[in-house]
Amino acid sequence: MHSELLKEEAARFISNCYKELGKEQEIANRIKEIKEQINKTGTYEHTFEELVHGAKMAWRNSNRCIGRLFWNSLHVFDARDALDEDIIAEALFHHIRYATNDGRILPTITIFHPHRVRIFNHQLIRYAGYETEYGTIGDKQSIPFTKFCEQIGWEGQQGQYDLLPLVFSIDGYPPVWKPIKKELVKEVEIEHPEFSLHHLNMKWYSVPIISDMRLEIGGISYHCAPFNGWYMGTEIGARNLADEDRYHFLPAVAELIGLDTSMNRYLWKDKALVELNIAVLHSFRKEGVTIVDHHTAAEQFKRFEQQEAKNARRVTGDWTWLIPPLSPAATHIFHQSYSDEIQTPNYFHQEAPYEKWLIEGIHKSGAAKS
Repeated sequence: MHSELLKEEAARFISNCYKELGKEQEIANRIKEIKEQINKTGTYEHTFEELVHGAKMAWRNSNRCIGRLFWNSLHVFDARDALDEDIIAEALFHHIRYATNDGRILPTITIFHPHRVRIFNHQLIRYAGYETEYGTIGDKQSIPFTKFCEQIGWEGQQGQYDLLPLVFSIDGYPPVWKPIKKELVKEVEIEHPEFSLHHLNMKWYSVPIISDMRLEIGGISYHCAPFNGWYMGTEIGARNLADEDRYHFLPAVAELIGLDTSMNRYLWKDKALVELNIAVLHSFRKEGVTIVDHHTAAEQFKRFEQQEAKNARRVTGDWTWLIPPLSPAATHIFHQSYSDEIQTPNYFHQEAPYEKWLIEGIHKSGAAKS
């Protein structure tokens, strides 16, 4: 980013951040310090307080997130000094442990050096996907990344729920991979309170830790900043386990609960989706793992809108993402419109780094596991 634009972005962030923190009297001096630092080095460094509140503001500004009511509860870990692969790996393992919290999920973000560390995973916890002569095994969406992991030396078990390793690089060097121990990941076996679905052996992990997005605060981009909230049930029951390009359990669920699938007008897909989502919510609650149903999530988003109005802040949103995939018309969000204007701080999608390595033809010898 050009230095003058960086100064503008920094000044805008500091003004908003410090006003929210009740530190208006410090704004002018802090902006002066930052401009001097940019003049000398071409960039500037956030204080821990700025980092924490900036990450929270980014969640609050995330147009696609329905769970923004809890933005101010985000736990922030500062890992900007972590530049050793073992220290980075431990920071990621710590994030998983802390956020999982034995099922009582804690919204968490771990922020690494702005540009020297990159995580290759879409989520810290993710199941592998394999193409075989007998069909697909595991998560179809994970097939490209699974192939990449195998290319750099990881060996999967060709199972339905193999945990992919953590893959990251430092300073642009070839990536390293670290296996995730099974005991670190809390998984939930999916069962239904009325129907027997155990033959399908469905399960899912407790915490969705997004790890491939760029966090931008005051013009500074943190390319490695994994973060999580908790699951909304439909993310698992209507997408991960149901989509044709994921686990595609919907026809099997319909058969097990005795639905007539011969004609679309019987709405068997709709019925099966509801029962699968009931199973997900039931199973997570039974195991004591935090989860929210989509109706409650929509009500919480309405409270968020009301809170923001009281604070004279405009709520932006991507309507296509805010509406749940199940019964969207039963939520108030469906009947409203939102401006999709992007505000900062925020989280942004970025190119998956493993795609670059695949194109350049990295070989096993170019990556390592310690």
